[in-house]
Amino acid sequence: MTTAHMTTAHTVHDLRAQVTQWKRDGLRVGMVPTMGALHDGHLSLVRAARAACDRVVVSVFVNPIQFDDAADLAAYPRTLDADAALLRTAGVDVLYAPSAAEMYPPGFATTICVRGVSEGLCGGARPGHFDGVATVVCKLLMQALADRAFFGEKDFQQVHVVRRMVADLNLPVEIVTCPTRREDDGLAMSSRNRRLSAEGRARARILPQVLTQCAERIAAGDDLAAALQQARDALLAAGFTSVDYLELRDARDLAPVTATPTAPARLLAAAWLDSVRLIDGVDVGV
Repeated sequence: MTTAHMTTAHTVHDLRAQVTQWKRDGLRVGMVPTMGALHDGHLSLVRAARAACDRVVVSVFVNPIQFDDAADLAAYPRTLDADAALLRTAGVDVLYAPSAAEMYPPGFATTICVRGVSEGLCGGARPGHFDGVATVVCKLLMQALADRAFFGEKDFQQVHVVRRMVADLNLPVEIVTCPTRREDDGLAMSSRNRRLSAEGRARARILPQVLTQCAERIAAGDDLAAALQQARDALLAAGFTSVDYLELRDARDLAPVTATPTAPARLLAAAWLDSVRLIDGVDVGV
């Protein structure tokens, strides 16, 4: 679906004015929160939102409070004009592109901390990251008055953090999780992939391959610790400079799994290549 009528809102006031009118008309609003540098993974979320909702809002905001590294924040790709063109073609109704000052005006002093599911994994490697995620997602959902919000499964821990926050704060929004979109060679689509060198990009495909092989070994009943260690060694041998984590977690609540799983589990990893941090995860069959 293509629309020539996508509008862009830069303030909460303008976004709310449009959404309030939709609500008066009884329309269901879907939202896709993004940090821009869009790819087909993001567009798959837009397609899911279009199929399930009457109107779709996509936010593009590089959220400074979820970065623990100023250099990483500065290097994050910003491609708003190209993003807008993609979203217009995808049939988005409103592109919401607030400034940092609009999101965090002078005197802003509130942060949301979701304990439990935010601990360890990316939360352990990036202190404060999920406080920033929970805070900005809560603000975006309430600013857009969304009925449904769509997130990618690749950011598995993030989805758990958002679901817990929505449940705990009784936010009137349904969180919809969509499957990970992958490149032809299996690499999970990510805005960070464009920062890889040509050589790094060729090596990056090893990450999903190693995870898939490790998941198969675990499902077959191989020793868990040995399977995880072999996977870490394989990534380092393939040219990854370090592995932040490679762990098996319960898919329902992110609790650590220390033996062959008897319930749905997910193998999750974060590893560095070309000074770029890549994350991925695969299901482990029971």
